[in-house]
Amino acid sequence: MTSLSTVKQIIPKSGLTIARDIYGKFNQLRSSIDTFLLRFVVLSPTFSSLYYFLISSQFRREQYATVWGRYKYYQNLQLKQSNPYLLRRNIHRVEKGLIMQPRRDVFATGYIVETVDAYCHVYESAGELSPDNKELNWANDVLTKYFEVVGSHPVVNAAKEQFLKLSATPHSTEPTQIPYKRDLDKAVSVSYEDFLELCHRRRSVRWYLQKPVPRELLDKAVIAAVLSPSACNRQPFEFRIFDDPTLVQKVAAIPGGTKGFHHNFPAIIAVVGKLSAYFNERDRHVIYIDGSLASMSLMYALETLDLSSCAINWPDVEQNEKAMTELLSLEPDERVIMLISVGYPDPDSLVPYSSKKPLEQIRKYN
Repeated sequence: MTSLSTVKQIIPKSGLTIARDIYGKFNQLRSSIDTFLLRFVVLSPTFSSLYYFLISSQFRREQYATVWGRYKYYQNLQLKQSNPYLLRRNIHRVEKGLIMQPRRDVFATGYIVETVDAYCHVYESAGELSPDNKELNWANDVLTKYFEVVGSHPVVNAAKEQFLKLSATPHSTEPTQIPYKRDLDKAVSVSYEDFLELCHRRRSVRWYLQKPVPRELLDKAVIAAVLSPSACNRQPFEFRIFDDPTLVQKVAAIPGGTKGFHHNFPAIIAVVGKLSAYFNERDRHVIYIDGSLASMSLMYALETLDLSSCAINWPDVEQNEKAMTELLSLEPDERVIMLISVGYPDPDSLVPYSSKKPLEQIRKYN
């Protein structure tokens, strides 16, 4: 659709008022038609599907990314390539079986073969078990514990034989990365009052001192962030950090909500979700949930390191999506979740008060 800026370029100033009126009336007409159609679209899911198929393209980029993610997921399986997301999910499922009360004598028969296959593919890609490969060691420890405690079953026995034959590294060593009892007798070092103070201290800061942000501090914040909850521990996201001034400005200029202050960002982070972590459309929103949980932990961690941040909204605007995809060289299944500016806060700058809803309005029991 022709934008008003395009109209300005092709029509002389003398006719600009007429063009603006025509453009405004056209948008009003389009809005009226859309509002009229919505009265019928809401009558059934079928009508809503037809609406988004025939009239609105707002979900097409999400649909395309979801299909691409499923394609990559199954392509890795068909090509017998390592699929770390499948392995992480299934190892976590085994963990949940290990902690059941009471624990069943035989469990995980429906997916243990698939899990061991995935472990083999990842192991073969790595070449060996090593202290540096924490994820593979975690999978090895959990599977070792599983085969120690699970009862005899034809499927389990076959998977166990495949697992034990894989590596020259003994699997009988005491596993360490397995379900454990937390030390609840040890007092938490951070009180609720301390945490609440941190929550009040963390504000969306838009003005920063013009000094570089040490990468070791950014890495510390990321280390804390990855401890956040993640569905089946897949962690289907990554933090793409930019601290080169030129790149920071290119990334920061794309979102619509940074106009007027993005020029002073010392660093910016693009939180990118990966839909290739999932085999089914049902999980397409998990990248936003898991990515947001980790991002909140990241921002709290930054605050403890004397750094401030601002979560930058990323609405689904086609031209912005295309620009960011090109700049970050994103794969079709990768979606930006949000952006986060980072820096040392300017002590003389102000932050919005941003009054929050009272407890009674935002909390309901049962």
